[in-house]
Formats: sequence, C-alpha cells, structure tokens
Amino acid sequence: MGRNVLITGASSGIGKALAFRLLDDGWKVFAVARRLSRLNDLKEKGARIIAMDLTDEESVISGVTQIQKESGTIDVLINNAGYGEYGSIEEVSTEVAKKQFEVNVFGLARITRQVLPGMRENRYGKIINISSMAGKATAPMGGWYHASKHAVEALSDALRMEVRQFGIDVIVIEPGAVKSEWADIAKENLLKTSGHGPYIRYAEAMASLIDKFYSGSKPATPGKIADIIIKAVTAKNPRNRYIATNDAKRFIFLKWLLPGRMFDRLLLRLMKVSK
Repeated sequence: MGRNVLITGASSGIGKALAFRLLDDGWKVFAVARRLSRLNDLKEKGARIIAMDLTDEESVISGVTQIQKESGTIDVLINNAGYGEYGSIEEVSTEVAKKQFEVNVFGLARITRQVLPGMRENRYGKIINISSMAGKATAPMGGWYHASKHAVEALSDALRMEVRQFGIDVIVIEPGAVKSEWADIAKENLLKTSGHGPYIRYAEAMASLIDKFYSGSKPATPGKIADIIIKAVTAKNPRNRYIATNDAKRFIFLKWLLPGRMFDRLLLRLMKVSK
C-alpha cells in the first residue's frame, strides 16, 4: 500500500482535518486548494501544498504532473472539494447551477482522469469521493446541489466497476451535517436567491431547518469524518460506501423505506410547510 495522498479542498473543514491526521500517521500529503494562503498551517506541518483550480483543465494537468514528478505516484486521491448554493430550481441561475456541477462533478472527474493512468500502471490506487446524504435523498431548495451529488454517486458506481480490474478501489463517503462555514453561507445564499419571491415560505423554512441541524453539538466534527475516511483508505477490502453521520443514516434509511409521496410529506412536515 502506497503512502502518497492527494487531497482536494484541503483549505478547511474535512479536507484540512484529514490532511493533519494523515500527516500525523506518516503519509506524504499533497494538499490542494485554489488559495495557497489557506494552506500555510499544513505546509508548516509538512504537507506539500499545490495551487489548483479544479474548474481549469490546464491547472489540474499542471498540478498533477508536478506531484507525479515529485512523488512518482499518487496512491490515494481524496476528492473532497465541493461547492453548493441553495435556492429554488426556478430562481437559481443557470450560471450558478453550472458552477456547482463544474466543481462537484466535472472537477472531480477532471482530476480523477489525470491520476488514473498512474494508478493503472501501478495496479493499485484508492479514489475516495466525498458525496453527501444529499446524493441519496433530495430536499426542496437544494435541487441543484443535490443533483450534483446524485451525479457523484452515479459516476462513482460506474468508475468503481470500470477500474476494479486494475486493482483500484472507488469509495464514496456520505456525510450529513458537519461543522463548517458551509451552513451560514448556504443559508445566506438561499435567502438572497429565494427569500423575496414566490418561494419565500419554503426558503425561510429551509433556512430555519439549516439552523436547527447545524447548531450546537448536533453536526459532526470534520475530525469524525476524517476518521471514517482513514478507515476506508486503510481497509484491505473497503466497502463501496460509508455513511458517515447518524443524521445521514436516518435520512438515507427513510428514503429507502418510505414510498415517494410519504417521504415528501415527511420532509415538508419537518420544514413545517405542509403544502
């Protein structure tokens, strides 16, 4: 098992917590983000920091080539970078919708394509895609973000079957609420987009629900998710998926268990908008 790991979205949250854990465990960590200034603490810890914009093909090719020249191999790729904006399907602009897919889906695919040839040659590799419970069940006001995570789930399933023949594992991590700056940003964008028009009641209800789920001790810490990712990375025979938080387990189970209309009613009742 190799010890060179590339982590996207390493400037905060799960990515940063994971990078610190792996450095402590003796891994050679290549931490990737658009802004290098947010990676200085990882650099001081011993990580190799790389500026990379996943939406830019040349940036990705240049960054991966640089890493491969330095390390020889990329043994594990952690596709952690993600972006989401909430709002009604009608009111979220096409530009914003495309941006979410560009980062969450095409950016993930772009960097994966660059590391696969080396993994195939080595007959070894692990690709960890950070999805979400949003990739399994959908709530109102988050349609574009949920759609991008559903796409991550589908791409991961297809890729896993394609590259298994080369000794490469593809693993999906599905967190629920995690302590981060995401909740405040998502709520702000939601109310900016849909808080003044025909969907105001749903926008305000979802903003209140975000507050409820991301307040106090309810959300998981990035460190808890990092522990689960490390478990997947170091497992000899990893599972296809790891549901990473209790709220995600409940949400995904109810989506599987309930008929579609009943699940819809449950979500709307949770938001306190019955119609």
